[in-house]
Amino acid sequence: MSITAQDIAKLRAQTGAGMMDCKNALEEAQGDFDKAIEWLRKRGAAKAAKRADKIAAEGKIFSYIHAGGTIGVLLELNSETDFVAKNDKFLGLGNDIAMHIAAMNPKYLSREEVPATDIEKEKDIYRAQLKAEGKPDTMIEKIIEGKMGKYYSEVCVLEQPFIKDEDQTIEKLLTLTSGEIGEKITLRRFARYEVGEGIEKANCDFVAEVQQQMGN
Repeated sequence: MSITAQDIAKLRAQTGAGMMDCKNALEEAQGDFDKAIEWLRKRGAAKAAKRADKIAAEGKIFSYIHAGGTIGVLLELNSETDFVAKNDKFLGLGNDIAMHIAAMNPKYLSREEVPATDIEKEKDIYRAQLKAEGKPDTMIEKIIEGKMGKYYSEVCVLEQPFIKDEDQTIEKLLTLTSGEIGEKITLRRFARYEVGEGIEKANCDFVAEVQQQMGN
């Protein structure tokens, strides 16, 4: 089957992949677009790895407001070029991650950002639990390593299972999309806000009650 320039342009628009990759994918899939997209997805991880040393300094700030305005998320998603930052797949990824953060409430971007004091605190808790369970000292540290892996998957957004597909983590999702688009994509930072977070609400209620009694 003959692959036309229009076919290649159409696949590139759908996936954001490079022109030669799109041409090869269509040839491998004998013109079948669905199979070509699948072929590009399967090559995603390898392509992303090749671009690991590239600098991703372009991109976009994404925002998401949830639950009637009670939860808000801001995040910075980076790409190598401004062109890719306008790609539908890139935009969809940013929106998906923002919604994920709103729902899963991660504390950190990666395990490298977790303060050493928090890590030691968790380990001390696990160590005490395991000793109370009668686990031998020779096994405790190995068990703690496994428990810390689970801890990181709960508090670090890159290691959290993606809410739309729990078979892949956010980090894996970034890698896959990088491969499909053909550029390095990185999640640089994020902030999540929730109304009333960190406020001692009981105390606020008490103050409000006192003010009401005083006629304020």
